[in-house]
Amino acid sequence: MKTIAKANCIEAGCDEAGRGCLAGPVYAAAVILASDFSHPLLNDSKQMSKTHRTILRTFIEQSAVAWAVASVDATEIDKINILNASILAMHKAISLLPVKPEHLIIDGNRFKPYPEIPHICFVKGDSIFASIAAASVLAKTHRDQYMEQQAHLFPLYQWDKNMGYPTQAHRQAIAQWGQSPLHRKSFKLLPEPQLF
Repeated sequence: MKTIAKANCIEAGCDEAGRGCLAGPVYAAAVILASDFSHPLLNDSKQMSKTHRTILRTFIEQSAVAWAVASVDATEIDKINILNASILAMHKAISLLPVKPEHLIIDGNRFKPYPEIPHICFVKGDSIFASIAAASVLAKTHRDQYMEQQAHLFPLYQWDKNMGYPTQAHRQAIAQWGQSPLHRKSFKLLPEPQLF
């Protein structure tokens, strides 16, 4: 896994988590790593176990040059759509970094320029660059922690198990109990009824 995309500058990797969920915020993280950063477990967070993500979160937060996490809630997602909300969450995370980056590398293929900082997008960047992979770990673990907390307030939806993703049990709970305040009303929460 590469450490940086552009040499001789302060570079931040950015990624988001929760884009495909039916409920809860979308989270994003921005991470600046030292050029010699490495950890044997580091990978795209979706390819890792929860235990490994938890270990890595602590390691990243303790050893990164700088890191920040931000979120955009379901109400805002419904207003501006999930793509814009994901980009907004990344912008918010970048603005919270205690060290200002000189260059950004973004996971995915869509991004709106951040003021005065050039960027490059990389499809599957979280499997190529360490800073994007680290950002994916922080975004995922911070979001999962939030959804686990919310599961205590809304136990019917089992968010501690599905994290708001469209599992069959989650959809069944929506069908039976209706929407919660955290559900994204602009998303197709239930499949279309079959007409015969």
